[in-house]
Amino acid sequence: MAGGPQSSVSVILTVDDDPGVSRAVARDLRRRYGGSYRIVRAESGESALEALRELKLRGDLVAVILADYRMPQMNGIEFLEQALDVYPGARRVLLTAYADTDAAIDAINVVDVDHYLLKPWDPPEEKLYPVLDDLLEAWRSSDHRPVPATKVVGHRWSARSSEVREFLARNQVPYRWYSADEPEGQRLLAAAGQDERRLPLVITADGTPLVAPEPPELAAKVGLATTPTAEFYDLVVIGGGPAGLGAAVYGASEGLRTVLVERSATGGQAGQSSRIENYLGFPDGVSGAQLTERARRQAAKFGAEILTAREVTGLEINGSARVVRFSDGSAVAAHSVILATGVSYRQLTAPGCDDLTGCGVYYGSALTEAPACTGHDVYIVGGANSAGQAAMYLARGAKSVTLLVRGESLAASMSYYLIQQIEESSNIFVRARTVVESAHGDGHLEHLTLRDVTTGETERVDAQWMFVFIGAAPLTDWLDGTVLRDGRGFILAGPDLTPEGRPPGDWELDRPPYHLETSVPGVFVAGDARAESAKRVASAVGEGAMAVMLVHRYLEQS
Repeated sequence: MAGGPQSSVSVILTVDDDPGVSRAVARDLRRRYGGSYRIVRAESGESALEALRELKLRGDLVAVILADYRMPQMNGIEFLEQALDVYPGARRVLLTAYADTDAAIDAINVVDVDHYLLKPWDPPEEKLYPVLDDLLEAWRSSDHRPVPATKVVGHRWSARSSEVREFLARNQVPYRWYSADEPEGQRLLAAAGQDERRLPLVITADGTPLVAPEPPELAAKVGLATTPTAEFYDLVVIGGGPAGLGAAVYGASEGLRTVLVERSATGGQAGQSSRIENYLGFPDGVSGAQLTERARRQAAKFGAEILTAREVTGLEINGSARVVRFSDGSAVAAHSVILATGVSYRQLTAPGCDDLTGCGVYYGSALTEAPACTGHDVYIVGGANSAGQAAMYLARGAKSVTLLVRGESLAASMSYYLIQQIEESSNIFVRARTVVESAHGDGHLEHLTLRDVTTGETERVDAQWMFVFIGAAPLTDWLDGTVLRDGRGFILAGPDLTPEGRPPGDWELDRPPYHLETSVPGVFVAGDARAESAKRVASAVGEGAMAVMLVHRYLEQS
C-alpha cells in the first residue's frame, strides 16, 4: 500500500493490477487532490481490501474508491462489493475499457457504483477531475463525520462490555460504542479478524485491536500512565478520588515528588456524579467528571504522576521508607503515604443481583448507561445524595425513575436541595420502606420483586434498569495487620487512636499521632476511608490538603 502516514486526512484509494496505470492514476489524483486528501494505491483487490481494513481500524475516512474492472483473482466489481462492507459511505468508481461498458452499466445495479470511467481519460482536466469533484462534493455533504478514535464493539447485555465502557468513560477516554449485531459492529469485527465469541473488542486510536482486554492492558494502550518513572518518591497517594486528587495537587505544588496510584479511574464515587450543586465556587453545579478532569489536569500541571489501573495489595514499613506493593509484584517506595482509597457501593445480596450485574444491574454507572435508558422505567436503590443526583440525571430521558428507600423518607440521608428537586420532578417517584427482594431475567434484568419492610408484602414489577447507590464499604482489607481500623474497616487516625490520651501500644515516637496520621508514623488518611469522616466532596478535598501539610511536618521532624 502506497501513501504517507497522514491519518487525519481523508483518503482516495485506487486499485489497478497494471503497475504503470496504477502509478499514472495516483499521479493524476495527487496533482489535483494531494493537498486535501491522502492518495492510497494498490495493485490487487486483495491488497486494496487489506488497506481498507487497516484504514478502518485506524479510524480514517475513505471518500472515493476507484477500481479497475479487469483484475485477476478478484475483478473490480467483486472488489467493490467487498469494499462496500468496509466503507459503505465511500463513493465508488469503476475504471473500464470501451469494450467493458456493458459490464460497467450492470455493475451500477450490482454494487451501486456511483460512476464508471473509460480508460484512458486524457486529459484528466476534462474527463477525470469533473467527475471526482462532483463525487467528493456529494461525499462531503453526506454524514461521513469521523468517530472518536477509540471504538468498542460488544453486546448490549454484557457485564464485561459494560466494565470496559465504564473504564474508558471515567478516565475521560473518548470512545464510540458499536453493538456486535449491527452492521458497523460486524464490519469492525471482520476488519480485526474477530468474531462474536470473544468480546468486547476495543480498537485503539492507532488501529490496534484488543480482545477482551484487562484494565492494565487497556489503560496502557489508550495512553494512560500505568508505570511509575522512579522507585522512590517523597509522597505516594493511594486513591484518586477528591481526597487523593486534592493531596496530589497540594503535594506536587509544594515541591514534593508525588505519585498518585488509582486502581480504576480518578474521581471515585464523586466522579460518577451527574451534578454536584453544593460544592464551593460552583453555584450552577458541576458534574463529577468535569471536577475530576480539572483536578487531574491541575495535579499533572504541578508535576504529579498519575498511575491508572494499578491495584495496591500491601504496605510495608522498611526503616524510614514506606513500601507500596502492587498486584503484579512490583513496588514503589516513599518517605510518606496518604491513604485516600475512598469507599465503594455495597453490593445487594438479594437473589439474582450478582448474576445480572452489568446486565441491567449497575453499581453507580448512571452516566455511562443513561442514553440507553431513554423511554424506559428505571429503578434506583438508595437514599443519599449520589442516588438523588442519579435520579435527576436519568429523569431527563427515562419514562419514569423510582427511588427505592429503606428508611421512612429521604430526609435522613439526602441534602435538602436535592429533595426539593425530586419533589418537583413529575417523573420521579419515591417508594419509602421498600427493598429489593430479588432480581429476575434471562441474560439481562427483566423483573424485580420489591418488599415493603413494614408489612412484608411483595410486588413484582417490570424492570430493565436498576442502579444501586447504597452504603459505603471502605476499600481497606489490604491494610489488615498494618494500620488500625475500626470494626467496619474504616481507618483510625489522630484523636481516634488516642481515646484515653495515650498513643497505640506499638507507636514508636515520643509524640502523639498528628490529626490525620494513622497508627503507622508517616502514613496518613484522608477522605471517606477515614473513620467518622463527613463523606462529602468538599471535606475530602480539604482533608487531602491538610494531610499534605502534616506530611511536611512529619518530614521536617524525621
